[in-house]
Amino acid sequence: MFDIDLWREIFQSINKNRTRSLLSGFTVAFAILLFVILFGIANGLKNTFAEAFVDDAANSIFINAGMTTKAYKGLQSGRRIQLKNEDQNFIEDEYGNKVQYITSRIYKNVNASFRNEKNSYNLRAVNPDHQFLEKTMIRDGRYINQLDIDNKSKVVVIGRLVEEDLFLKTTALGKYINLSGIPYKVVGIFTDDGGDNEERMIYMPVSTAQQIYGNNDYIDQINLGYNPELDYDQAINFGRQLENKLKERFTVSPKDQRAIRVRNMAEGTKQVGMMTFGLTVIIIVIGFGTLIAGVVGISNIMIFIVKERTKEIGIRKALGASPRSIVSIILIESILITAIAGYVGLLIGVGVLEFVGPILEPYFIKDPGVSTSLVVSATITLIIAGSIAGYLPAKKASKIKPIVALRND
Repeated sequence: MFDIDLWREIFQSINKNRTRSLLSGFTVAFAILLFVILFGIANGLKNTFAEAFVDDAANSIFINAGMTTKAYKGLQSGRRIQLKNEDQNFIEDEYGNKVQYITSRIYKNVNASFRNEKNSYNLRAVNPDHQFLEKTMIRDGRYINQLDIDNKSKVVVIGRLVEEDLFLKTTALGKYINLSGIPYKVVGIFTDDGGDNEERMIYMPVSTAQQIYGNNDYIDQINLGYNPELDYDQAINFGRQLENKLKERFTVSPKDQRAIRVRNMAEGTKQVGMMTFGLTVIIIVIGFGTLIAGVVGISNIMIFIVKERTKEIGIRKALGASPRSIVSIILIESILITAIAGYVGLLIGVGVLEFVGPILEPYFIKDPGVSTSLVVSATITLIIAGSIAGYLPAKKASKIKPIVALRND
């Protein structure tokens, strides 16, 4: 294997038959190139879907109330449906075994200031469970807890960028921030993978917001996380049951789509999963079809190469070469060409994906790429195929008597 004379013969053979070697390499490189591009695009689509759901828990259900659009049971259309604390309690009592997390939400816009720094931010008043539904990561301090809810504490948890905007180089933890004229103690600073908008958010206890903004028990939205042990179909059915039950509770027509709106992430996740699965199957079929075409191509070329070198094999045998050495030369040459061509195809494929990546973003393909292990596996497959394709005829040719091989046309 490491005989310098053997390697010299191999490189001399490749150099002598450049067209044949380039043809063999092109077949492998093109197959790997297509394989990389196809799987890279598929991964780009998956990245787009994953990013779309990065900010919220995959098992989230959002409940919103609006205006009725249909008259029902003697009640006129145009009624405003108002969610309250008791509605959250109703859901917890009615579906406790199907609910993992639950929180109310109140949305406000506030003017925040600290010393001479001022800015406007979106505020969400929430319950402690909100941290897990929003995937909020506490960097410093803590999140809102149940004691804050019970005591209606004037505390807030602010995003990383809020701290940078208002507190500059000073830490916000433990200090007081003024929100529309009322001071609140900063008990935590959080980060969020949802982006800058999420990190410019301020959270406070829902009970505090209800006392300050209206002195009532009104809430704007209920957000819950269904039991993760439920499969997609069970979760979707649960969401529909929940919607129907709330419509009964508020005396809303079952056909009214605006009075009570339930958005279930399970529906979108299931659709995305089905789409991704279908796309993956298509890409696998096309990708492996490309590899099979490459395997057939390299196999045909190797058979032709062995056939072409039958006289050479006869001369080698006449000069005393063993069948094993003859087979080794052909196999190593095949493996060398396939490996180099596969690597070139990989580099070109990765380069193409890097170049077209920004161009493809408007088409919902984000950061297209492919794992090195997958491409290496594909290249090894081609190498094995080329080796087998070269071994069988080489083995057969190595057994031919020298006189017969020299007469071969």
